[in-house]
Amino acid sequence: MKNILAYLEQHSDVILSDILALVEAESPSMNKAAVDRCGEVLQRLFAERLGVEAETDVQEEYGNHLKFVLGSGNEKTVVLGHFDTVWDEGELPVRREDGRLYGPGVLDMKAGLVQAIWAARALQEHQLLAGKRIVFLCGSDEEVGSPSSSAWLSQHALGATQVLVAEPAVAGSGDLKVARKGTGHYQLSITGLAAHAGNNPEEGISAVQEMAHQVLFLHGLNAPERGTTVNVGIAHGGNRVNVVADKAVLGIDTRVTSEEEAERIHAEITGLQPRLPGIKLAISGEQSRPPMRQTEASQVLMQRAKSLAQQLGFEVEGRAVGGGSDGNFTAALGIPTLDGLGATGAGIHARHEHILIADIPARTALMAGLMRGNSDGTE
Repeated sequence: MKNILAYLEQHSDVILSDILALVEAESPSMNKAAVDRCGEVLQRLFAERLGVEAETDVQEEYGNHLKFVLGSGNEKTVVLGHFDTVWDEGELPVRREDGRLYGPGVLDMKAGLVQAIWAARALQEHQLLAGKRIVFLCGSDEEVGSPSSSAWLSQHALGATQVLVAEPAVAGSGDLKVARKGTGHYQLSITGLAAHAGNNPEEGISAVQEMAHQVLFLHGLNAPERGTTVNVGIAHGGNRVNVVADKAVLGIDTRVTSEEEAERIHAEITGLQPRLPGIKLAISGEQSRPPMRQTEASQVLMQRAKSLAQQLGFEVEGRAVGGGSDGNFTAALGIPTLDGLGATGAGIHARHEHILIADIPARTALMAGLMRGNSDGTE
């Protein structure tokens, strides 16, 4: 691994430049035009660094998904990544300060995508890809639950011996992610009856009052002892302070560690009943990602990562985390999946989102070592 690491250290400035180019191509999930422009930058990087072109899965509502294939061997490794972000265009400035690069999606997860490209390039330059086939699956809608990419990802991941997810490492420790919670998103629309709040409030049915009852019930579904969380993250209703509100909407996020809990929570939410006479409820949504659980095969993959990291001069452990990723889908297929192999840093979905520049070569070398598969890794 020393030769790989030395090569990446020699090219660290170019790697950082590539990361910067991808970050500056802002790509909020629901802005298809912007996401596709970012996808064009990503395609240019794959063409320039690896000499491969994209197979494009064209989408109408979301950005186009991109598949890149390097090599034609029988041993197939899938690398997962996404290039959409949670940030609106112009919302978060790009800056470099104190050994950190800040910017929209730099940690989650554009740096990881670039590191994956350079990990493969390092292997290519050292002629270490014989018999290997690396398939990069780059989705455009991960931040909104992968509604248009989940089936596409699962289809193209079939037959892989391993899946490497270039999502960021655990903040603070740099550890990898071996288990994730399953995730769900729901919307509850509440319809009441408007009336004048002063003259005849008794003729109204308050959707906001109903909303309060439902929020309390939903938060009562939390079961920390089972790893289950239910969070009402969006709540709004009414449009005039002197009118009994006839409309309200709740946005609900769920996290579970088992399929049994996913079924329980789904049944509870889709079975919600009005608390006030005359109220009507409309419920939509689903458990969008299954839980990612560690298996014997994924434990072997984690042990190999630990050994490679030691060769590179640092330590990693495997951690279970609450957030979901596209790795949840491949793990559910029974494919050994290891997550958190992207950049180190902090501030996912926060205004201080950043990566640690000094860690880029070693973390990229770790990805390269795993891409090699079961080779001894002594180069």
